[in-house]
Amino acid sequence: MTDPSSLPPAEEQVPVCPRHPDRESYVRCQRCGRPTCPECQRPAAVGIQCVDCVKEGARSMRQGRTVFGGAATDGRPLVTTWVIGICAVVYVLQQVVPGLSGRIAMVPAYGDTEPWRFLSSGFAHGSVLHILFNMYALWIMGQYLEPLLGRARFIALYLLSAFGGSVVLLLLAFPPSPAQLAVGDGGSWYQGAVGASGAVFGLFGAFLVLQRRLGRSAAGMYVVIGANAVLGFVVPNIAWQAHLGGLVTGAAAAAAIAYLGRSRGPMQPPDRRVHWAALGGLGLVLLALAVAKYALA
Repeated sequence: MTDPSSLPPAEEQVPVCPRHPDRESYVRCQRCGRPTCPECQRPAAVGIQCVDCVKEGARSMRQGRTVFGGAATDGRPLVTTWVIGICAVVYVLQQVVPGLSGRIAMVPAYGDTEPWRFLSSGFAHGSVLHILFNMYALWIMGQYLEPLLGRARFIALYLLSAFGGSVVLLLLAFPPSPAQLAVGDGGSWYQGAVGASGAVFGLFGAFLVLQRRLGRSAAGMYVVIGANAVLGFVVPNIAWQAHLGGLVTGAAAAAAIAYLGRSRGPMQPPDRRVHWAALGGLGLVLLALAVAKYALA
């Protein structure tokens, strides 16, 4: 007679999947050792794993980071593409919606009561050549900077640069004198400006800082910036003030990312909290400058 104590426990005689108790399974997960039915099996480097272990492994896996702490991407400049698409849509709307350009342009006189102008002006353009030039420059810079910084930092850099360009345009504008108003001359205070140039110059400034931080040459960019600076004073209707503001803001934002919150070891990414705090502080400084300008105007 067979000794009952020699028989395996009942639960081991017919192994079942923990997620589907009505299904027998003689295949076990290589990680936790539990029976796993075909529906719950996932291929692993060796054997299979159950769906629960795969999910747990995904949660515990460290996300890849760029050299500056941004989330690693697949290299596609998705944010750049979206910004170009938005600018294209806005330009089409400018042609078909009467008065739209005047409502979204950065006009210093109206910025205090219509604050959206500080950013909306960075997505509008005055001519086909204007938008084509800016979008080409954005595409070239975005292909390099977006994968380098990560998408979140890149869009923050772009928006801060656009905002900074508008703020400096405001700071360098002055209300007209009574004599000017008498002849209908509003001066720079009532002059509108549109274009992504301020944001693009911010990308130029960021490129200079990041290249220096990485020990790479940026000689060609100095030529581009110098040429555009000359054009701003030679060609009429170019808001060189926005170019200057974007350039300085972009360089400051990139410096915060490149030099603050640096990692303490080769395997540790930079401290992202420091980066975002610095970028937020930069935005607050720009906001304070704009508020002070309107208070004193």
